[in-house]
Amino acid sequence: MPVHLLKLCVGVDTLEELVEGRERHVARCTAQGLPLENIHRTRNFPRRADEVLDGGSLYWIIKGYIRARQRILRFDTIEDANGEAIKRCGIVMESVVVPTVLQARRPHQGWRYLEDRDAPADLPSYRGLADEDAPPPDMAAELRDLGLI
Repeated sequence: MPVHLLKLCVGVDTLEELVEGRERHVARCTAQGLPLENIHRTRNFPRRADEVLDGGSLYWIIKGYIRARQRILRFDTIEDANGEAIKRCGIVMESVVVPTVLQARRPHQGWRYLEDRDAPADLPSYRGLADEDAPPPDMAAELRDLGLI
């Protein structure tokens, strides 16, 4: 069973901003002939890396709610300008941003582990299910908090 990482998406106010940023990154890489890798740099290497690499994702907290995830492909050691390994980790993820059911979370520094059983589900529209009758995500989160859905 995979373990996931949970991280604040600093400087991003909406899921649309996150998706647009990833699209700009893909366009930049394509124009420069670089590999389409989405790397998020962080200070520490996960101690549970093997569990995360067993199908884990990085879940993004935006404005107090988990709103999306990106599947983690690998962890890279980041080197300094002299080519020496430094204590930094590059989390390499798929470029695809998968919207999730909103789940309230308090802010924290760095990243946290998120057990698979506690991870929010993908939104129905991403799974290919009809959702034209579904409430908007923010309203759905309020209704869920009230225990109505």
